[in-house]
Amino acid sequence: MNPTPRKPLMPLDDALATLLAAASPALPTEQVATFDADRRVLRQALVSALHVPPQDNSSMDGYAVRCADLAHALPDRPVVLPVSQRIAAGHAGVALQPGTVARIFTGAPVPEGADAIVMQEDVVLSEENGQVMAQFRMVPKAGAWIRLAGEDVTRGAQVLACGRRMGPAELGLAASLGLAELVVSRRPRVALFSTGDELVMPGTVPPEAMPPGAIYNSNRFFLRALLQRLGCEVSDLGIVPDRREATVAALAAAAQTHDVILTSGGVSVGEEDHIKPAVEALGSLALWQIAMKPGKPFAFGSVRHASGAAHFLGLPGNPVSSFMTFVLLVRPFLLKLQGVTDTSCPVLALPAHFDLPKADKRREFLRVRRNAQGGLELFANQSSGVLTSAVWGDGVVDLPAGQTIAAGERVRYMAFADLIG
Repeated sequence: MNPTPRKPLMPLDDALATLLAAASPALPTEQVATFDADRRVLRQALVSALHVPPQDNSSMDGYAVRCADLAHALPDRPVVLPVSQRIAAGHAGVALQPGTVARIFTGAPVPEGADAIVMQEDVVLSEENGQVMAQFRMVPKAGAWIRLAGEDVTRGAQVLACGRRMGPAELGLAASLGLAELVVSRRPRVALFSTGDELVMPGTVPPEAMPPGAIYNSNRFFLRALLQRLGCEVSDLGIVPDRREATVAALAAAAQTHDVILTSGGVSVGEEDHIKPAVEALGSLALWQIAMKPGKPFAFGSVRHASGAAHFLGLPGNPVSSFMTFVLLVRPFLLKLQGVTDTSCPVLALPAHFDLPKADKRREFLRVRRNAQGGLELFANQSSGVLTSAVWGDGVVDLPAGQTIAAGERVRYMAFADLIG
């Protein structure tokens, strides 16, 4: 009897499209303080109710002048004018009278009648009968060192679109519009656990006492950190024993109060890999095994509970496989779940400073780092168990299936800074 032929592995792009489609609709919204909105996703576009800056202001410490009053200023024949007022930031001056100048500081409103700012370094002061006089030896250009009202943002303009993930610059921009609170997506509630009797938590057993076959659970640490960087509320459920009933119980309990269940290990096809049948007993699996290296044994589905279902994502146990499937599949899924409109990662075309003469039938993600010459160096050991490759490297080369690399050839590079930020 001929064995049942294996289904072909799903292409990574198809798997990602399936995940992104399942991440709709986005999570409910909530209102949070702008101070606390870093890395949160906007769910209401920001429209400015004012000009930024609200009025013309000085971009330099100096003197507000009328250019016409300095029309005849020359290096050897300066124009001398009295300083009629002093304008600090946060204070409004009075209209500038012809034949006078105003001492002005950075950010202060430009007085009516002034049409340029002369830097204080270009002005020589003197005193005549108790009056401060300013000497000018050049004719300023109209508009010099003046920031115009609305130069940054005009009233009524949309400055940040719905679906934008907030960062430090975005928070500052929102604050400049006077917004103390923002409407954002609720944080995803993610249950995280690992499977495997071989796993040991650091601190419970010293290295010299580790039993044969035991390994420290490194995945739990980097996955929790990656989830937190994405703004998730993480429930760390620890290590689940390699038993079917224990896996089913952990999944059922996690589904009750979480949006997403993320597991590491147990998604292969061995007799001790219980994730697949456990998920299918409680819900369904839409994906199983991806045509990528490292990271083939990836699973996606859902786990039902009394009032709905939680998304399920199962990562491989090998640390680099787990890391890569997270950044390439889980990260965009979680961003889309929060309402991010563009979940793609920037790709650069950079020269490879290495040869890779052997092609793989799967799409490969090679750990590399940029060198001083602007090219990419390859980490020597690309095994899925060598986590040092992700520490040594600063990104990956996205190599299509069946392709080799010759030194000097331009390849597709994605930086870890973009994949994990």
